[in-house]
Amino acid sequence: MNIFTKKLYILTEQNETYQKLVESLELPNLELTNNKQQAEVVLAAPPLLASHLDEFDSLQWVQSIYAGVDALMKDSLRRDYLLTNVKGIFGQQIAEYVFGFAIGHYRHFEQYRTQQQEQSWNPQPYQTLDAKTITIVGTGTIGIHLARVSKAFGIRTIGVNTRGLPTSDSPFDDIYHIDELSSAIAKSDIVVSTLPNTRATIGIFNQEVLSAGKGVLLFNVGRGNSICQNGLIEALDNGSIEHAFLDVFEQEPLEPSHSYWQHPKITITPHIAALSFPEQVVDIFAHHYKHWEQGYTLHDCINFDKGY
Repeated sequence: MNIFTKKLYILTEQNETYQKLVESLELPNLELTNNKQQAEVVLAAPPLLASHLDEFDSLQWVQSIYAGVDALMKDSLRRDYLLTNVKGIFGQQIAEYVFGFAIGHYRHFEQYRTQQQEQSWNPQPYQTLDAKTITIVGTGTIGIHLARVSKAFGIRTIGVNTRGLPTSDSPFDDIYHIDELSSAIAKSDIVVSTLPNTRATIGIFNQEVLSAGKGVLLFNVGRGNSICQNGLIEALDNGSIEHAFLDVFEQEPLEPSHSYWQHPKITITPHIAALSFPEQVVDIFAHHYKHWEQGYTLHDCINFDKGY
C-alpha cells in the first residue's frame, strides 16, 4: 500500500450508493475504510456524524453531503479538522421551487383545480411576474442563481447581504445591507430567505421586519430558525405577508400540533426544495479531493466561528 494513501469513511443515509460512485472515479491514493479510527477523510451527513465525531482519531477533513452543516456547529463539538459543504448545485432546484409556487399563486392554479371538481367555469384575473420585485436574502451561489432566473422572467431583483455590497458580475439590480432588511421587504412582492443558520440570523424575520411587507409572498428555503413564528402569524393575519411557503423548520419533522399546519395562508413542504443528489455531491468531493491530495489549500472551507 502506498504510504501516501488516504482512507475515506462514508457515513450517509445512502452509503452503498456513495461507495459505488466514489469507487467508479478511481481517485488517486484513496482507499475506503470501515475503521473510524484510521479514516483521515469522512464523507458524511452532518446529523449522522455529529454523535460519532470523537471516534475519528485521524480525522483531517470532512466533506458534508449537505449545504447545511448546523449539526457540526455546536460549541461542544471538536473543530480540529477542515470542513467543506456542497455548493453550486442547489440554485436550479430552489428556483424551480420558488417560481413553481409563485406562478401557481399568481395564476390561481390551485383554485382552478377546485373549480374543476365543482365543474365551475370561472376565469380569475391574474398577475404576471414581470411586474414584480423579488428580494433575495443571502447573495451566495443559490441567491445569485435565483436572481439570474428572476431576471429571465423580467423581475426586478434586490439582494440582501451582510456587506451591503454586490459581488463581481452581480445579477442584482440593488443590494441592501442586512440591517436594511425592512426597507428591502417594503419594496418587494416576493421575499426569499436562503440564509444559513448563524447566531446573527436567528429570528431575523421578526414582527417588525415582516410588518414592512405589503402583501408579500414569503419563501423560506434557508433555515427554520430565521423566522419568528409569532411575528409571521401576525404578518399573515394583517396582510403584510400574503402567503408563506415554508420548507424548513426549527424542528423537523414539524410536529402535528404545530399551528402552521392549519393556517390557510401557509404552505408547508417537508424540506424538499433542494436535495443532495449523490452524483453531484461526489463530483464536488472529487474536485476537492484532487486539490487536497496534492497538498493544495481546500477552497470554500466552513468558518466554524461564522457557521458558514
